[in-house]
Amino acid sequence: MKNICVYCGSSPGNQPTYAEGAKSLARALVENNFGLVYGGSNLGLMGVVAEEVLALGGRAIGIIPETLVSKELAHPALTELFVTRNMHERKAMMAEMSDGFIALPGGLGTFEELFEILTWGQLSFHNKPVGVLNVNGYYDGLLSFLDHASAEAFIRPQHRSMLMATSCASELLAAFKQYQAPAVVKWV
Repeated sequence: MKNICVYCGSSPGNQPTYAEGAKSLARALVENNFGLVYGGSNLGLMGVVAEEVLALGGRAIGIIPETLVSKELAHPALTELFVTRNMHERKAMMAEMSDGFIALPGGLGTFEELFEILTWGQLSFHNKPVGVLNVNGYYDGLLSFLDHASAEAFIRPQHRSMLMATSCASELLAAFKQYQAPAVVKWV
């Protein structure tokens, strides 16, 4: 693995632990020599994770659509910054450049990116690991809901297990290194 994509909020949230979680993920990425691929902003948790990666001498690659360059304030000091025409190109480029995907706390955009990349894995469009860094229990409700959806037979158990979750960044990256995508299941 070379690069890890991090989905996260352009807001810092209302708990200092969210920024601490972003910094711990940045430290774990740099310690494992993984580059950061992310949304390219210097706002919120996006800015926190990128700043920490850069401060530690790591690689930070931002990908931002041209319509968000001024709204989200594209980070001016990244290792690389790519400006795309739209969100579809942004997400495709992030997926192509990344060997795994982690969601920090975030809002609707973070959820949408997380679920899209999980769906792509379910459909075997990629075989890369996907996880959430469950800072301060932020994803507890979502994880419980996914367990419920699996119990109700809307998500197959092997697909539910594709989403890894822990509150420790180093543990999550260690699990990524061991990840095996589920066998392709023929749809009936």
